[in-house]
Amino acid sequence: MIDMLREILLDFQESVLPATVSRRLEIPSLPGKAGVCIGVRRCGKSTLMFQIMQKLQASGVPMQNILYLNFFDDRLHSLRQEDLGGILEAYFSIYPDKKNTQTVYCFFDEIQVVPGWEPFIDRLMRTEKCEVYLTGSSAHMLAKDIATQMRGRALSWELFPFSFREFLDYKGIACDGPLSGKKRLTIQNAFEQYWKTGGFPEVLALDRALRIQVHQEYWGAMLFRDLVERHDISHPRAVTDLAHWLADNCSSLYSINNLTGYLKSLGHKAPKSAVSDYLEWFQDAYIMFTVRIFDASLARSNVNPKKIYCIDHALVQSVSSGILVNSGHLLENLVYIALRRNSAEIFYYRTNTGREVDFIIQNANRVCSLVQVCESLADPRTHKRETTALAEAMAELQISHATIVTRGEETKLAVAAGIIHVVPVWRFLLDIETSKPGIPPATTPGSRL
Repeated sequence: MIDMLREILLDFQESVLPATVSRRLEIPSLPGKAGVCIGVRRCGKSTLMFQIMQKLQASGVPMQNILYLNFFDDRLHSLRQEDLGGILEAYFSIYPDKKNTQTVYCFFDEIQVVPGWEPFIDRLMRTEKCEVYLTGSSAHMLAKDIATQMRGRALSWELFPFSFREFLDYKGIACDGPLSGKKRLTIQNAFEQYWKTGGFPEVLALDRALRIQVHQEYWGAMLFRDLVERHDISHPRAVTDLAHWLADNCSSLYSINNLTGYLKSLGHKAPKSAVSDYLEWFQDAYIMFTVRIFDASLARSNVNPKKIYCIDHALVQSVSSGILVNSGHLLENLVYIALRRNSAEIFYYRTNTGREVDFIIQNANRVCSLVQVCESLADPRTHKRETTALAEAMAELQISHATIVTRGEETKLAVAAGIIHVVPVWRFLLDIETSKPGIPPATTPGSRL
């Protein structure tokens, strides 16, 4: 094992780091803290690690001081908790003079693959002169494992597929400052491309057929590696059937009872407790997200139907049947993910008369914004429905401003409680993404675990 680890470490140090598009997420280096990046499979976590390495090299750190392992490497498949100490043994057998004299920068990709990794990282940070960066595709790793095992030795951040601003970076389109007519048209055209491709970096340059194929491979890997294999699920078909139902019904309401009944209709004997576990695991792997109704009572919030969203709107198009998903659902899904990059405290709202508002976002236990999503307000009935729901919510919650996100309309509407801003989705995405992404679930940026 030691010889193999030495070979893997040297192979990486002799490689050339790829040129990539910089992400709008910075993981700062703080003494005594591991930087942890969590996100869905294939969203660019490894690339972000490479970018940190490139900055280190640019500051004068030699490549020999960078230790990198990707635990998805099949050569490490048999690595167990008791073998982790061999990583340091292998590294310092190559560079014995660096031990306790020079800072070693340790990067461990998808470390949650190795059960019991936390004590090793904790010991590494206590006993060696090093900086540590970790990635993983499990929110459970972020919240529970680090909090209980690493005792405050980590700062954690989320990474999502490309935001619209990052997509513009990829296209080389500047979007800061006042927009000329030409620049506005360029950004609008870029949004139409983003609408088709979504944000997974690897698919952005692919044609439609190949993009769908890659998306479907991602989907299969997410379900098998991040759910079935990770949780040792004995009846994987129930999970895949549920996943496809959720994709077909993204941006829609569901209840545990109707999901359990659906699986039963397909012949699966999955109790409600199992369905609840499946949903939790979908969220754990950043595949699907559940949104509860806004209610001061957690019990009432939990018994009401919830809404489901997917990590990427274009992924939905590639894996769903297409029968139930429409462009309005996809637009709402896109807006949700944009909001989720900046806050985990997102709910939907139902007014006292039963009208629904798509999103209510909280910050420090205070309501900070209301967002409604609608493709177009051109139809008078749609206009009345959407604005009435928002106006009622604004009055009930004493909020003076709210937003309706559309595909292309832009105006301001005066209501009794204040102003409703109608904005096109491309502009909404630029405005909301001015703050940097990377918010740990249910916390604030860089919060201590």
